[in-house]
Amino acid sequence: MNRNVLFALSAAALFGASTPLAKWLVADLSPWLVAGLLYLGSGLGLGAMRLARDRGWKSPGLQRTEWPWLLGAIFFGGVLGPVALMVGLTRTSGATASLLLNLEAVLTALIAWVVFKENADRRIVWGMAAIVAGGLVLSWPTQNTATSGGMGPLLVGMACLCWAIDNNLTRKVSASDALFIAASKGLIAGLVNTALAVALGASWPNSGAILGTMTVGLLGYGFSLVLFVLALRGLGTARTGAYFSTAPFLGAALSVLVLGDSTSPALWLAAGLMGGGVWLHLTEQHGHEHTHEPLEHAHAHVHDAHHQHPHDFPWSGQGAHQHLHQHTAMRHNHRHFPDIHHRHGH
Repeated sequence: MNRNVLFALSAAALFGASTPLAKWLVADLSPWLVAGLLYLGSGLGLGAMRLARDRGWKSPGLQRTEWPWLLGAIFFGGVLGPVALMVGLTRTSGATASLLLNLEAVLTALIAWVVFKENADRRIVWGMAAIVAGGLVLSWPTQNTATSGGMGPLLVGMACLCWAIDNNLTRKVSASDALFIAASKGLIAGLVNTALAVALGASWPNSGAILGTMTVGLLGYGFSLVLFVLALRGLGTARTGAYFSTAPFLGAALSVLVLGDSTSPALWLAAGLMGGGVWLHLTEQHGHEHTHEPLEHAHAHVHDAHHQHPHDFPWSGQGAHQHLHQHTAMRHNHRHFPDIHHRHGH
């Protein structure tokens, strides 16, 4: 299996697992406070890991043109998205919200295809449709549930749109330090949601529940987001979003295995649809003659067909290394994904 696909599926598994675990830990807390603790666990944990890795503060090395993309991603995904979801959840049923959250994968792909002109083969479109259909089956309401009008679903849909924009903007900086990107998002989203919870008079749980929730946040939001960024780097936005949308099924499977929830025909149907969609993506073969435009960026790389450049520093010639480097124009033919080196038109 392609390692970038493994990154995306692992990100989905961690995120999917975080929902039943958080529900088990703090079932009766304010949703704003839960979100704040999850995101803070992610941001603080990843920030500490980055400081330990670099033995102190180190510049993320983002180019001047990349900062607007990152700040936009943080604003939509770390501020607007969580707030819209939390307000929406107070005005709609859980079943309806779960159903609407499947919009994120669809909107992510549509923005990638329409706005950023990412390639979408027929096989990828059908795979995306199968995965989303599985999510719809899994979260479809089993009985009539009332909502307080249309504002709740509208806000949940707005949250999905915010995260879809976030996913596409994050792809623009996915070659940069994934730990810095994920830690920044976690800290800002955590502070925003925690501040809202305190302003609304939320009661704090005991220290064990706080530590447990933040640990779940580090794994399910932090590590998951790092893997998601790495997958964006290698697969592009639409494909990564499709793999990540298996998270509801993976979370439901964990609920069955760990929390003892019962299975249902819907769970097995969702598994079949999502499995078929993932298979369509895994068996994709996209290759044609294409042109690489001149490009300058920084990311971890080895000297392969796309990286043939001199160095102004000593290097052994072995293993991956990272520095700002230039790509000259090149035209060749091989199988590829819409990764950070293949963002050409078709």
